[in-house]
Amino acid sequence: MKLTITTLALSGALLAGCGTTTTERAATGGLAGAAVGAAVGNSVTGALIGGAAGAAIGAATTPDNHRVDRRQYYDERARRYYYYDPSNRRYYWENGDPRY
Repeated sequence: MKLTITTLALSGALLAGCGTTTTERAATGGLAGAAVGAAVGNSVTGALIGGAAGAAIGAATTPDNHRVDRRQYYDERARRYYYYDPSNRRYYWENGDPRY
């Protein structure tokens, strides 16, 4: 029983990283955990435990886009803020329009 719960928790943790928002990550973690739980353990009990574990772990994780440097600079001529996006090496106004 401990092996089954550990397996469910680990598989839910691995699959909970799919999605960009907290809701998407909770949903994919819950679905993946329920599927693995049904396959590994008793079909109903395993699915419930796996779904709950996957949803909780998915909701608790955060996407990696929080590390993006969004430091803003001020253009005195335009009197607007802009930022640099290092992923494509371009500058954007704070509303998302390209600066150049």
